[in-house]
Amino acid sequence: MRNTKYDLIIIGGGAAAFSAAIKASELTGGRMSILMVSAGRLGGTCVNVGCVPSKYLIEAAKHYHSSHMALFDGVTPKGADLDFGRLMGSLRSFVDSMRSEKYVDVLKHYPNVEHVEGRASFTSTHTIAVETSEGVREVRFQKALIATGSRPSVPSIPGLEEVGYYTTDTIWGIESLPESMLLVGGGAVGLEIGQAMQRLGCQVTLVEVLDRILPNMEPEISSTLANILADEGMRIIMKARIVEFSKHGGHSHAVVVTNEGRQTIESDAILVATGRKPNTDGIGLEKCGVAVDGRGFIKVDEMMRTSAPNIYSAGDCVAKPLMLETLSAREGVVAASNIVEEGSASMDYDAVPFVVFTEPQAASVGLTEREVVKRFGACSCRIVSLENVAKARMMGALGLAKLVIAPDDGRVLGAHIVSHNAAEYITEAALYIKYGKTFMDIVNTIHVFPTYAEALKLSAQAFLRPLQKMSCCVE
Repeated sequence: MRNTKYDLIIIGGGAAAFSAAIKASELTGGRMSILMVSAGRLGGTCVNVGCVPSKYLIEAAKHYHSSHMALFDGVTPKGADLDFGRLMGSLRSFVDSMRSEKYVDVLKHYPNVEHVEGRASFTSTHTIAVETSEGVREVRFQKALIATGSRPSVPSIPGLEEVGYYTTDTIWGIESLPESMLLVGGGAVGLEIGQAMQRLGCQVTLVEVLDRILPNMEPEISSTLANILADEGMRIIMKARIVEFSKHGGHSHAVVVTNEGRQTIESDAILVATGRKPNTDGIGLEKCGVAVDGRGFIKVDEMMRTSAPNIYSAGDCVAKPLMLETLSAREGVVAASNIVEEGSASMDYDAVPFVVFTEPQAASVGLTEREVVKRFGACSCRIVSLENVAKARMMGALGLAKLVIAPDDGRVLGAHIVSHNAAEYITEAALYIKYGKTFMDIVNTIHVFPTYAEALKLSAQAFLRPLQKMSCCVE
């Protein structure tokens, strides 16, 4: 470390940390002295073990799967060959290149930002202890940003540690494709990896303790996607609890309890995808007065300020409804803006789009039907099957689009989609929500035809007339 005092200390090296460092540097013309302390690889969850490797695997699996599927009469699929070890090697190489280009090399453009690999812990509201390979050093700061991220939360199940397992962080080191895999948890990341593995030739069995996958999304989204995954061969067991693991002849055995009794599931590999917990332990929050919730996530206000006035927090370590790289990056910008000029920016979580990158993709933004009913006492919704969307019909695609509007004035409050390329057009719905537009604004906006995105317009037009009474592109 070059100095013993800095204007800003950032603990963490992921999306929130980098966006904050860049924004603070830009707002001060590079005059703010910033120390970034990170314990892991630069880039955090997304580039190293999250968005980047998972989407790489998903796209590879999609290509392999499609090469074996007959879609059009007269076009005969030949089928691609799979070298799983080589695929995973190329995945890891891509991750390395993205980390270098988007994080390591970026720091070179900000000489006011000093990066140190080590562990930081607060010793007071204005000091931290930084532990590196060279020892421990105390550093003073005016303001701080906690952006320490999260890690997989692994349930305590007898025998799990003994049989061994992968998490959504460690699965990327796998070298050979298992014949079978037990997927524990029906959340977004688990479903993405699970479908990819199923498509590559691994028999996946999903065990979910709740009554549906993606429990925070609309029920129609959950059921539609579950049916599609099941049709591809994934075995899905709902309302089930794993009570014990054991090893028998090189295979893992899981004892699963449902309303129908007990059953044993044999697998060659186990992927635990049961959520994440914050990296807030062991960083001295009690010494600087930063409050956390019951799960250890840091409490912040709309300016991303913690209970300590000079300390801010952003990213997956913060108490919030969603864990997304894009959201973390925005939080980092808001935090940095307020660090430089208090009160200059605030967070808005009402129009944050998120996507589950299965195929088809499940995308959502805004309020669900249940949330609207709870808030307004009533709700107006329309659901359109992709059977009514010309592009989807061409491609044999399944799915739906659901539009949720305010019952009194027609404002768009939520959009929920299962569709190919849903990630590419859910942001359109987010803009309608963000700027208080109505379903008629969707209707009156000319859309390209034929596209999957037509589903959004059709869901708006469904408030005017039955789909059976509409010709192509009618308004």
